[in-house]
Amino acid sequence: MEELEFYLLDVTYDIVGNEPHIIMYASTRDGRRVVLRDRSFRPYFYVILHVDADSASIASKIKTMSESSSPILKVESVDKYYYGRPVKALKVTTIIPESVRKYREKIKLIPGVREVVEADIRFSMRYILDKELRPCGWHIARVNKLPATKSFRVSDEYEVVGEVRSLEDSTPPKDLRVLAVDIEVYTEHGSPRAERDPVIIIGTATNNGEVKQFVGNTLNDKEIIEEFVNYVIKVDPDIILGYNSNMFDWPYLLSRAKIHGLKLDIGRKIGAPPSTSTYGHVSVPGRLNVDLLNYAEEIPEIKLKSLDVVADYLGVMKRDERVLIDYTEFPKYWNDPGKREQLLKYNLDDVSSTLGLGEKFLPFAMQLSYITRLPLDQVGAASVGYRLEWVLMYEAYKRNELIPNREEREAEPYKGAIVLKPMQGIHENIAVLDFTSMYPSIMIKYNVGPDTLIEGECIGEEHNVAPEVGHCFRVSPPGFFKNVLTKLLQVRKTIREEMKKYQPESYEYKLLDERQRAIKILANATYGYMGWAGARWYCRACAEAVTAWGRLLIGKAINLATSLGLKVIYGDTDSLFVTYVPDKIKSFTELVEKELGFEIKVDKVYKRVFFSEAKKRYAGLLEDGRIDIVGFEAVRGDWAEIAREVQEKVTEILLKEGSVNKAVEYVRSVITDLTQGRIPIEKLIIWKTLTKSVEEYDAETPHLSAARKMLRQGFKVEVGDKVGFVVLKGSGKISERAEPYMFVKDPRAIDYNYYIEHQIIPAALRILEYFGVTDAQLKKASTGKRSLFEYLGKKSP
Repeated sequence: MEELEFYLLDVTYDIVGNEPHIIMYASTRDGRRVVLRDRSFRPYFYVILHVDADSASIASKIKTMSESSSPILKVESVDKYYYGRPVKALKVTTIIPESVRKYREKIKLIPGVREVVEADIRFSMRYILDKELRPCGWHIARVNKLPATKSFRVSDEYEVVGEVRSLEDSTPPKDLRVLAVDIEVYTEHGSPRAERDPVIIIGTATNNGEVKQFVGNTLNDKEIIEEFVNYVIKVDPDIILGYNSNMFDWPYLLSRAKIHGLKLDIGRKIGAPPSTSTYGHVSVPGRLNVDLLNYAEEIPEIKLKSLDVVADYLGVMKRDERVLIDYTEFPKYWNDPGKREQLLKYNLDDVSSTLGLGEKFLPFAMQLSYITRLPLDQVGAASVGYRLEWVLMYEAYKRNELIPNREEREAEPYKGAIVLKPMQGIHENIAVLDFTSMYPSIMIKYNVGPDTLIEGECIGEEHNVAPEVGHCFRVSPPGFFKNVLTKLLQVRKTIREEMKKYQPESYEYKLLDERQRAIKILANATYGYMGWAGARWYCRACAEAVTAWGRLLIGKAINLATSLGLKVIYGDTDSLFVTYVPDKIKSFTELVEKELGFEIKVDKVYKRVFFSEAKKRYAGLLEDGRIDIVGFEAVRGDWAEIAREVQEKVTEILLKEGSVNKAVEYVRSVITDLTQGRIPIEKLIIWKTLTKSVEEYDAETPHLSAARKMLRQGFKVEVGDKVGFVVLKGSGKISERAEPYMFVKDPRAIDYNYYIEHQIIPAALRILEYFGVTDAQLKKASTGKRSLFEYLGKKSP
C-alpha cells in the first residue's frame, strides 16, 4: 500500500463482470499518466416518504423488488432535509448504475412514497460529489499498484484501497500535454457528407511547438486517418483542442473511419473510440476533448463565431495576415498543384489559431472545471445553469439536503431588471458605478430561495416581503441559497485578497484571477438559475422577487445620487452612469452602503460617452484613451460586417476627435469604396439564423431564399444554422436577389445601392442623426459637386 498524489483529469466507470469500477485518469507528480480503479463504490438513490408512511413496510416492499441482474444491497432509513425541511427517507443501494432508473420507476408507485430523488445523477459524477473530488486539481489516495491489464495506454494502474482526498490545489502539471486538431474535407457537392466526401488534411499542433499535417496524395483518406490515430497515441495528449469539433471534426472522422473499417482508437482506454456524451460533447476516454467554440459562444460582442473572426478578435491571429479560403473552393486548390500549398497553409492557420485560442480559454475553463467539479470536457459544453447546478448539488450533499429531480416544465416569464432610457447624446466625465454582486447580495440579505419561500400570511419582522410582487421569505434560519452564496462570495473575496500578494503578470496572479472570475460568473447566475425552467431548484417566485428588490434598490440609489447633486444619465440592472464629481461620488458610495446596505463602486470613468436612443447601447472614451463600445455590434442581427464597422468607426471619430464633419467624410469614403468594388465580399455577408425548418416558413425572406438555393446545390441546412447571403443586382424583391455568399465570385454582381441604402447609411445615422446629419448629406460626394447616386447613374433623391 502507498500514498499517491495525482492531478485528476477525468472520471468514468466500467462494468467488470457484474461489478461497477470507477476509473480515474490522472497524472502523477513525477509525470506518469496513470489509471486509478475504485471497486468499492456503489450506486444509490433516495425514497422520500409521506409523513404517516410506515418506513419498515415500504423498505420490505423495496427489497422484494430486487433482481438478480442488479440486486438491491441495502435499504436504510435516513434523516434528510428536502427544501430545507426534515423528511423521512430510505437510501436504496444497488450494484449496476443503469438499474437505478428502473428501480425508481417501480418504487415510486408504492403507496406511501412521496418522491424518488437522486436517481438521475450519473454514477461517475455521484462519485465526484461524494468523494469531494475536483477535476483539474491535485488529490491524494491510498492505493495498491496493480499488474498491468493492457486495457489502458498508461504507465501504471492502481486500485484505491483507502481515502481519496482533494489537496485543494489547481496548479496544472508543468508537463500537461495539449494537442490542437483541425480537419479539411473535400466536397464538390455543397455541405460535406461523410458517406461521400473524404478528409484531405488533418492538421495538428502541440503546446511544445510541434506542428504536423496528415495529407493524402489521393482522395482516399484511410491512410491519413490511420497515421493520425498513431500520432495521437504517440503524442499522448491530456487535452485535445478543436473548434466546432464536437459537431463536425469528431463525428466526421468517426464516420470516415467506420467506412474504411477502422477504429478511431485514440483514447487512453484501448479499443474505446470517441463517443458523444452528456451535453453533446464528444468524450475521448482518458483525454479531455475541449471544443473551444463553446467558449467563443459566450462572447456576445462577436456576432460571427467563425474561427478566423474569433482568433482575430482575441488577438490570436489577424484575419488579414492569414490565408482565407471558403470550403467550397477546396477542390480548386486541392486539384491544382500550384495552389495546394495555399490550402495547406490555410489548415495550418486554422490549427495554430485553435492552439492560440486554447491558451486564451483553457486557464478559465480549467478553473471552471475545478470549481464546478464537472470534468473539463463537459464544463464547456454545459450551459451556465448546469455548471451552477453542480456547485449547488455538491453543497446540498454536504448539507444533508436531498437534490430535487429535474422536471419538464413550461418557462414562465416575469418582470426583469430596470433599464433606464438613456439621456441621448454626448456627455463629458461620466462615472459608471456598479453594485457589487447585486443579485447575489439581495438573495443573501433577504434570504431568498425555494426553501425559505412562505405560502400564505407574512408576519412582521419574521419575514421579508418583496416589493411589487409580495412574495414572502422567512428571515431565519439562513436558507440553502443564502448559505451557498455567502460561501461563494467569501471564497472570491479571499482569492482577491490573495491576488494582492502577487504581481499581475505572475502565473499565480493569473491563476487566481481566472478562479475568482469563474466564481463571480457562477454567483451572478444564481438568480437567473431559479427562473430557468430546467433547474432542479426552480422557483419563479424567487427570481421575480429578486428583480423586484433590484428595481427598488436602483430607484433608491438614483434618489440618493440626485439628492447629492449628481446627474444620472443612465441605469442598467446593477449599474448607474452619473456625472463624475469625485467628492460627491465618495459621499454617494458611503451613503448607499450606510442607508441601503449594499456596496457600490466606481467601475470606470469615461472622458466622453455617447448614448443612442436605445437602451444597452453606448460608446465611451476611457481615461486611458481606449474606446469602450457596448451593444453597437449587435444593433440588428441582419447587419453586414461593413455596417457594424461603419458604426464603430463613426463612434470612434466622434469620441476621439469630436468632429462630425470627419465622421461624415469617413462614411462618404466607405460609400465610394463600395461603389468602386474595394470592399471585400466577406464584409457584405448578411447572417441570419434559421429558427425553423425551411418547410415551416410562410413568408419568403432573403435568408430563406438563400437557404433554398443552398439545399438545391446539395448543401445541408438545418434549424439553428446561420445562413450567410449577399444581395445581388437585378430586378425583383430582395429575397429573390439574396444569393448564398459562397456562390458569388464577382464583386461587380453585388447590389451596392442596397448596401448603401439599407446597411451603411442606417448604421451611420443611428449615431449621426443626433447631430443633425441627414441621409442626403451622407450620399453627397466629398467634392460637394454631385451626389454618389448621380455617380451611380441614378437620380439624387
